[in-house]
Amino acid sequence: MRRIVSTSIVMPDLGELARVSAGLEVSSTGAAVAWAHERFGDGLVLASSFQDSVLVDIAAKAAPGVEVVFLDTQYHFAETLWYVEQVRRRYDLNLRVMRPEVEPDDLWKRDLEGCCAARKVEPLSRALEGKAAWITGLRRVDAPTRAKAPVVSWDAARGLVKINPLAAWTDEDMAGYAADHGLLEHPLASQGYPSIGCWPCTRAVAPGEDPRAGRWSGSGKVECGLHV
Repeated sequence: MRRIVSTSIVMPDLGELARVSAGLEVSSTGAAVAWAHERFGDGLVLASSFQDSVLVDIAAKAAPGVEVVFLDTQYHFAETLWYVEQVRRRYDLNLRVMRPEVEPDDLWKRDLEGCCAARKVEPLSRALEGKAAWITGLRRVDAPTRAKAPVVSWDAARGLVKINPLAAWTDEDMAGYAADHGLLEHPLASQGYPSIGCWPCTRAVAPGEDPRAGRWSGSGKVECGLHV
C-alpha cells in the first residue's frame, strides 16, 4: 500500500477501504491504528475528547508520535482540562490544542447546533486541513446514529479517510481495558458522568440511565456534528 505523507488529499480506492475495514473488524484495535499510521504517516491525526485515555493509550503503543488533537471549546469542565494535561505528560503526547475563533458567549442557551458548529466542528476542520486521514473514538454503542459505523471509511464531507478503531467496543470493553492497563481515570467518571462534554450541556446521569443521557439533556440532540 502507498504511504501518504504529502498534504494533498487523494481519493482512495473505496473497495480497498471496505476490504481493509472488514479485515480490521476481526483484528486488534492496535492493528487498526498501526495500519492507519503506516498508510498515512504524517497525514494522520487522532482526535480525542479526553473523556478517557483508552484510544490514546492504544495509539501511543501502535503509532508513537502520532499527532493528537484536542478541541478546547472554552466550556470544558476544569477537571477535563486537568485530565488532558495529566494524559499529555504520561504519554509525552504530540498534542495540538485547537480553540474556536470566537470569544466565549451564551450561544449555547439558545442555539446548541450553532454553538457546537463554532466550538467543535469549525476547529476540527482547521485541525484536519492538509491531512489525509483521521482517527476517532467513535463507538457504535454511543448512539443510534453510530450503530453501523465501520472501522475504516471515506469521510466524504471532509475528503478524508476516517478510522474508528473502537467502533465495536462496548462500555464493558472500555472499562476492562482501562483497568487492565492501569489507565488514568477522568475525575468526573466516578461522579456520575459516563459521557463528558461541555459543562453547560452535560449533567450527571442516574443509575440505570443511558450513559449519554446527560449530554444535551432534554433537547433531543444526540450528536455534536463531528460525526454527521
